[in-house]
Amino acid sequence: MNLGTWEIILILAGVIILFGGKKIPELARGLGESLKEFKRTASSIQDEAKQHTKEIKELVNHES
Repeated sequence: MNLGTWEIILILAGVIILFGGKKIPELARGLGESLKEFKRTASSIQDEAKQHTKEIKELVNHES
């Protein structure tokens, strides 16, 4: 999805109209916190998957 300058300006204007200038920092803060939690959870899942993969490889190599 390629957004040009005018599309971004139009989206920002819509957000300002819908939520007002005072509400935007609060929304941005909430979005940032949600993104941080998502990244933390994704990293945790990835670490767990790597650990399980390592354990399976060790079992396969040990049985060979």
